Amino acid sequence: MTANTPAQPIRVLLADDDRLVRAGIASILTTAPDIEVIAEAADGDEAIRAIAAHRIDVALLDIQMPRVNGIEALREIQQLQPTLPIAMLTTFSDDHLIAEAVSAGALGFLLKSDEPTQLISNVRALARGGGAFSPRVARWLATREQTNLRSEGVKTHVAKVLTERQLELLSHIGHGLSNSQIAHSMHLSEGTVKQYVSTLFDALGVENRVQAALVAFRAGLVS
Repeated sequence: MTANTPAQPIRVLLADDDRLVRAGIASILTTAPDIEVIAEAADGDEAIRAIAAHRIDVALLDIQMPRVNGIEALREIQQLQPTLPIAMLTTFSDDHLIAEAVSAGALGFLLKSDEPTQLISNVRALARGGGAFSPRVARWLATREQTNLRSEGVKTHVAKVLTERQLELLSHIGHGLSNSQIAHSMHLSEGTVKQYVSTLFDALGVENRVQAALVAFRAGLVS
């Protein structure tokens, strides 16, 4: 790629059974010059077919949809494209599905009521390999999983198994930073951060950034 060649836009699949909500989120995302909503779906089955028909960089799935819901679609899409970053579109009324979505491997949770800039930055973070959630979403996830946000047991365990550098890294993940943002903050290369994140996940026994962020909140690393 030359200096005069523009970067390819982030190609997004947007799935939500509410047409007006879908149109609203699409209009917000497409105000960003580097994001393109390449496919839309009204249910999980349409989302799965869209994944097979288009090259998608980021998938946003409504957690509750008719026929095939977002969690079922997430599991199916992971079979087709295991490395595709997928975040759930949700509201505060979806609390009973949150733990299931975390276990299924969702890499983020976007509130439909989030500010436009938050939605756009979260899509960019997903495309760069980051987590897609604001601190208030992570805090909500932690409380809805019936965990103690300031559990002394978790705090003690984290302090015991992690180095100071890893604690700093975990705090950044808890704030929703992408690898590139963490690299800038910690004065490291992005490749080094990626390796550190993988080592951190192994130390904590978690599989993705959402699960790591929940640990950060429970341990008191995020206010």
